[in-house]
Amino acid sequence: MYAFALNLHRRLAPAGNLVWSPYSVASALGLAAAGARGGTYDELVGALGATPDALGLAEAAALDDAEIAVANALWLRSGLPVEEAYERAVSGFPGAALHTADFAGDPEGTRGSINAEVAKTTRELIRDLMPAGSIDARTTAVIVNALYLKAAWQRTFAKGDTLPAPFHGPGGRRRVPMMRRTGRMPYAEAGGRRMVTLAAAGGVVADVLLGPEESVPSPEELRRLYDSARPVKVELAVPKFRVEGRASLAGPLGELGVTTAFTDDADFSRITSAPLRIDRIEHKAVLDVDEGGFEGAAATGVVMVPAGMDISRPVEFRVDRPFLVVVRHPATEAVYFLARVSDPPAG
Repeated sequence: MYAFALNLHRRLAPAGNLVWSPYSVASALGLAAAGARGGTYDELVGALGATPDALGLAEAAALDDAEIAVANALWLRSGLPVEEAYERAVSGFPGAALHTADFAGDPEGTRGSINAEVAKTTRELIRDLMPAGSIDARTTAVIVNALYLKAAWQRTFAKGDTLPAPFHGPGGRRRVPMMRRTGRMPYAEAGGRRMVTLAAAGGVVADVLLGPEESVPSPEELRRLYDSARPVKVELAVPKFRVEGRASLAGPLGELGVTTAFTDDADFSRITSAPLRIDRIEHKAVLDVDEGGFEGAAATGVVMVPAGMDISRPVEFRVDRPFLVVVRHPATEAVYFLARVSDPPAG
């Protein structure tokens, strides 16, 4: 999932803070790919870099000592049959569910039901995934993923050590609450980038990366950092922060080669006999990092309409300029959250 995460992040990244969940987006696209055929399937799998059953989604949702909740659902127009093969495929996704919906008679009520289910899974952190007008009488199906993850650092930061310190962002120098900790932790340098990795519960880690300006590393650069990381004594100073993000993904995914799915040539006949195409993909995420650990939530909604319609000295690692945070599960290479923090709150 590393290549998919970085390739899409590069196309999402406007100026300023940004957070999104590659795991959530990959889950929703995986559900769509499981119902696709032909070129539609090939484009989705090509962007993801793996077939739906090879993404490791279920394994990454089974964590010890960390609180995780995952929901994957298909909401299908009442009266349309679901292909048995698709039902079997969906059952392999964590938190799988199939719902019928009265899109034609009560689109707003259905939108409310979808948002309520997302809010429940995300512990109310994501309440309005589907904005007003995103579902109407044309809607035939909506694929939804929701993710919640909360994990404590294996070694927490002392709150008393968090003090205001300068941060050099796009808007100039300002003071932000900076957490501090000194000790041995994985550290790497490669290609003009530096990285420190913080271990959390459940086998989850958070990589903090500094590099040239706000550039996004390539998958190869990230892999070199991971391969070269070694435990060293680090004097770490990093802001506590909360970032939120919302994105519509049709354009960015188009740049990754996912185009047929949005046209009348789309083939989602493994879902149902009715011809479908993707109309829009909505995504929302939040990530909150403090001295004790992190809490994050994300959700992705794929709206479908009928096709045919329109060393002993510590290494100083002072995070006082824009940085990336990768929250991942190394054992499966799942990337739960990818955030860029260029302007942390003054707090």
